[in-house]
Amino acid sequence: MFLIKPFFLFILLFTFVEAIADGNDKPIATNDMKVDSAQTFVSDYTYLKNCDSLYSSCFIPEEEIHPWAYNFHKDSVPSYLDTIYHNRLQQMDVKSPFSFQYNESVRSMIVFYTTRRTRHIARALQTKELYFPLFEEMLDKYQVPMELKYLAIVESALNPKAKSRAGAVGLWQFMPGTGRLYGLHANSVIDDRMNIYKSTEAACQHFVDLYARYHDWNLVLAAYNAGPGNVNKAIRKAKTSTDYWVIRQYLPRETQSYVPAFIAVNYVMQFYDAHNIQQSDQQALSYFSLDTVYVNERISLKQIADWLEMDEQLVKKLNPQYKRYYIPASTNKQYVLTLPKNKIGEFILNKELIISGISRKEYESQASE
Repeated sequence: MFLIKPFFLFILLFTFVEAIADGNDKPIATNDMKVDSAQTFVSDYTYLKNCDSLYSSCFIPEEEIHPWAYNFHKDSVPSYLDTIYHNRLQQMDVKSPFSFQYNESVRSMIVFYTTRRTRHIARALQTKELYFPLFEEMLDKYQVPMELKYLAIVESALNPKAKSRAGAVGLWQFMPGTGRLYGLHANSVIDDRMNIYKSTEAACQHFVDLYARYHDWNLVLAAYNAGPGNVNKAIRKAKTSTDYWVIRQYLPRETQSYVPAFIAVNYVMQFYDAHNIQQSDQQALSYFSLDTVYVNERISLKQIADWLEMDEQLVKKLNPQYKRYYIPASTNKQYVLTLPKNKIGEFILNKELIISGISRKEYESQASE
């Protein structure tokens, strides 16, 4: 009896499928064609020519793979088989100190962010150049994983003025008590939790302290969200297990979704283009285009914007910690003012005039008389 060896069978099947693809260059399946567990093939998924880069890596050395180029319809909402998500996360996992496990909870959060939170991700892509360099600088300073920069997307969608119902504030969503432990103070005029520099350093210090306690990054995330008390209680209920996925059932409901959300955001920020999420073409602010100067006199942000001929909303955006939109006077403390580098010199030269309260237009009118 004639038997076909597996190798030759693979060659025959490969040739057959390639011939079909070449003869009819249409998607194998579309978003309307249901597959396992309500998953679907991506709409322009054609064999080899348009296959996922992870599949290509089976045939092509990794160093020869070119960045993936998608050509989705504007309104397409691509989704993939579980094996695709699993393989992509596995690729991320081998490069990370975090455990990027794939399961139903993680899949649900990936679907959530790639369908219902695409605007959040697009906004993060638009503003990452303003915040991520600072995050990376601080994370490196405290020797904690770079992946934690994406936690700010989970927490605040990179909005330094974000406020939760529970009273957490800022990019890193510090509660008042925890904030004070790390030197973030708030009053009716200033809230340090909205200060992007101070709050980022405080977050890194908090990560270091939590890791020293748990020695597990998933538990660090759980404690960051729910507090060490809730994590310790969950560990006791799980009979001293320190595996997040084991103690997860004993954690508060929000925290049960927290680590899956973190994994999902890490995934989406790596593969946003595969999910047809586009960042705006609008010119983004860059962290490296900014500088700071210290001030201890009362100055209105509106007055600063007027003198420097800047958009007032931009000055407020760069200095979100000033709740009343002015820098208070102080005899024993200096406050930071963030401005574009090309405006710092002009501010220093005109500082006294800005403090005086006279507008630039009035000053120029008086000077011309």
